[in-house]
Order: sequence, then structure tokens, then C-alpha cells
Amino acid sequence: MTTQTILPVDSEALRALSEGRNEPAWLSEGRQAALDLAGNLALPKLEKTKIERWNLSAYGQYKTSDAITLNETPEAIASLIKDEQDGTLLIQRGSSVVYSNLSKELADQGVIFTDLETAVREHEDLVKSHLHTAVKSDEHQLAALHTAIWNGGVFLYVPRNVVIEKPVQAILLAEDGTATFAPHVLIIADTNSSVVYVDNYVSGNLEAPVFHNGVAEVFVKPGAKVRFATVHQFGDQVTDITYRRAVVENDGTIEWIVGEMNTGNTASDTLSILKGNGSNSDQKTIAVGAGSQKLNYTTQAKHFGKSSASQMITRAVMREEASAIINGITKIEHGATKADGQQTERVLMLSPKARGDANPILLIDEDDVTAGHAASVGQVNQEQIYYLMSRGISRENAERLIIYGFLAPVVSDIPLEELQVQLQSLVERKLGQ
Repeated sequence: MTTQTILPVDSEALRALSEGRNEPAWLSEGRQAALDLAGNLALPKLEKTKIERWNLSAYGQYKTSDAITLNETPEAIASLIKDEQDGTLLIQRGSSVVYSNLSKELADQGVIFTDLETAVREHEDLVKSHLHTAVKSDEHQLAALHTAIWNGGVFLYVPRNVVIEKPVQAILLAEDGTATFAPHVLIIADTNSSVVYVDNYVSGNLEAPVFHNGVAEVFVKPGAKVRFATVHQFGDQVTDITYRRAVVENDGTIEWIVGEMNTGNTASDTLSILKGNGSNSDQKTIAVGAGSQKLNYTTQAKHFGKSSASQMITRAVMREEASAIINGITKIEHGATKADGQQTERVLMLSPKARGDANPILLIDEDDVTAGHAASVGQVNQEQIYYLMSRGISRENAERLIIYGFLAPVVSDIPLEELQVQLQSLVERKLGQ
């Protein structure tokens, strides 16, 4: 099946953009091939979600932005930058990266942290061997379009045996409704390395709708450990569809911490490919929906390695007329003996018009494994509310306490204290709308 679509850029304009950025031939040709492919591919099919009704055409045009200093940080993201920031920070504003710095200490250890457009030119071999290999352009129309038009982006490489103690931070800001916003995150953690990467996706006061078609690819080499924390807090003018993939080799670990705090329609798919023996994945997702939002969140783990382990926990709160589809998929391939896959999805609805659907799925092709799942969807317990009210607590505060208690098992288990505080603040803001 093919889908008729108006592509966001024509072939000649894309070629001119690529030449203007001095991109190598392999990348320019790959963009062209992906654009041709996009016209013949269907949109991704999401469980019980008709994304063809969403605004998927608001790509805008590629626009460069001038570099800034930290003193010139836009108001929309100023609170995300700490005064004690050590310099390891990247900021994308619209179509291009406007600030990128790496601390001298990390640079001396061989760490690379820059925008992906620069990395393509300066670290071509590393980028070429990994880019678009976890999320491939032929998967569906959105993947092909992302391959064709991605801009700015993040590239992080951690050398063998290097352990980065402080989080590496990126902020990605959509504030111009006419500018293409399609960052690509590429992380490579070499053998026995360790890193915590944190990013925030934010929108300013947009004068026109924006479609964020985003991808993150993470490669965890043997014995490496990556904590990938991401918070999406776009306004209602932004439609957000994001694909995240990690490929984990022998004894490697990926830990996903995902905060879905948008106010517009959102879909995300976070997948750990446990390729190596002893590989491990831990996924934690919290989400709050409000208004008439349509939300679709999928977490996945595919086990190929022996003695691989995965855990997925998703907790979502739906207010007003918001609706959410929560999918958890654990796939244990033949040969992945001693694998262990566990998942839990829970949805709390605060209104009779709110909707939640939790879908735990186990696909097991091996006998000698352990797997389990749990799922629940329900309203706030009125008995709990009455009990708290009998203790002098107002109904509004009683509901808030119950909601915080519902989310606490995930939030409190997040190993980054600053991220815990940020997510709690965002939850309070969304519940107070």
C-alpha cells in the first residue's frame, strides 16, 4: 500500500541544502534516496490511533539561526540551564544548532559532543557506520522523510573505558512555526564506557503549527552503560512523533527515562534491541494527558542475546477528554535462552470522558526464559478521596495526592535528582491547567 503525500521539500531544494552544508556525497545521496522512497511508503500504523488525521505536513522550511552565548538564551529554555553549567551543553533552535560546548576535561579524554551536521564532516567514519542503521529509512514514510530532511541534531561519542560522571545536556527548541525542526540524536558509547545523556524538547510562542519528526539512535558497545533521559514539553501547536532505538551489545546496559509532557498530539516508540549476551534494558515512562490530546506510547524490548534482561514501566494520567494508547511489547527470539522480560503499564483516568488503553504483549519463541506483564486502567478511587477528605484535606488536594502516589513508583526510581524535580514540576503544571 502506498500513500499519496505532498513531500515537504523537492529533490533540487534538498540537493542545494546538502551542498550548502558541505555534506559528503554518501549523505547527500542518502537523503535523495530517502526522499524518493518517502513518496511510495505508507505512514506507520499505530495501534488504535489514526495519525493520518494529525497535522503531519507542518514541516516548514530549513532556516539557519545565528550562534548565541549563554547570556542570550531564549526565555523559553533559560530555566533549563543551570548557573553552574560546566560547558557541556548543546542548544538547537529551529533548524540549526546555535550553541555547542564541551568541557575541557571531557575533550581531553577524547569525548566528542557536537551537532550532527558538524560530526558528519569532522567524524565521518564514526557517523557513517551508525547513522540510520537502528531506525532505517525504509520502515515507513516518516522514517524516510526524517532521513531526507533531518537538521541540526546531536552527536555524542564516549571512548572506550571513559566514565562521564556529570550528565551531558542538550536542549532542542521549536520557536518558529515556519522553520523545519527535525533533530537527529546519535550516541555511541564505546566498550566499558558510561554516560548520562539528558535532553529537553521545548516550544516557544509559535505563530504556526510545527510537526516534529524526530529520531534518536543509541549504540551501546560491550560492557558500556548509557542512561538516556528525555523530556518532551511541547505546546499544543506541536505534533510530536519520535522514534528511539538502542542497540545493546554483550553486557551492555541502556536505561531509558522518558517524560511525555506535551500538550499536543503525541506518539513515541522506544525500542531496546538486546543483541548481546548479558545485555540489559530498563525503561521508565511517565505521561500526563489533558484537554483533547491523542497519545500513543509504545515501549519495546527485543531479546536476541542469552541471559538478556528487560524491564518496562509506564504510568500515565489522563485528564478531561485526553485519550492514550499504551503499548508494551516484549519479544524474546529463538536462542535467547535465560532471557527475562518484565513489563507493567498503568493508566489513571481523572474524568469520565478520559480514555486509556493498556496493551501488554509477550511474544516468546524460546522455552528457557522468564517473562511477565501487568496492566491496569481505572478511575481515581473514590474511597481513597473520601478517606483523605475525612482527614481535613480538600477534594482537589486529595486527588493530587493520589495522582502523585500513582506516579511516585516511577518518578522516585529515577536516578537523577534534578530530573525528578523537573518531572514533578511539569506534572503539577499539567494537572493545574
